[in-house]
Amino acid sequence: MRKNSVKNTRINQEVLKELSTLIRTEIKDPRIHPMTSIVAVEVAPDLKTAKIYVSVLGDKQAQEDTVKGLKSAAPFLRRELAHSLNLRNTPQLFFTVDQSIEYGVTMSKLIDDVIAEMPDRSDEEDDTVPEE
Repeated sequence: MRKNSVKNTRINQEVLKELSTLIRTEIKDPRIHPMTSIVAVEVAPDLKTAKIYVSVLGDKQAQEDTVKGLKSAAPFLRRELAHSLNLRNTPQLFFTVDQSIEYGVTMSKLIDDVIAEMPDRSDEEDDTVPEE
C-alpha cells in the first residue's frame, strides 16, 4: 500500500475520527486541555506507526501538558482502536503539536494590521490620464 493511496487515506480518516471521539469522551486526564483537536493523522503504509497532529487552544504550557497526557494515554487509545477498527495491525501512536492553526491566526492578524496602516486610497485623485 502506497502512502497516498485511497486505502491509506481512508484509514487515516477512520483513525482520526475514532481518536477524536475517544479523546473527547473516554480520556479523563486533567493534563489534556479541553480545547484539543486532532488536525491530521498519517498512518504508515505498513500500519505499524501513526503520527497524530494535535492542535491545542492555549499557551505553550497547555500544549506540552496535553501532549504528555496523550502520550501516557497512548496504550489505552491503541487498545480501543484495535477494538473499533478492523486492521491487520494497530499502529503505535506518536503525538505531535500542530502549529498551523496558530500560525494562520498570527498571519491573518499581521495582514489586518498592515491593511489598517495603509493610507486610504479612496480620498486620492484618480491617477488615470483623461481622454482628449
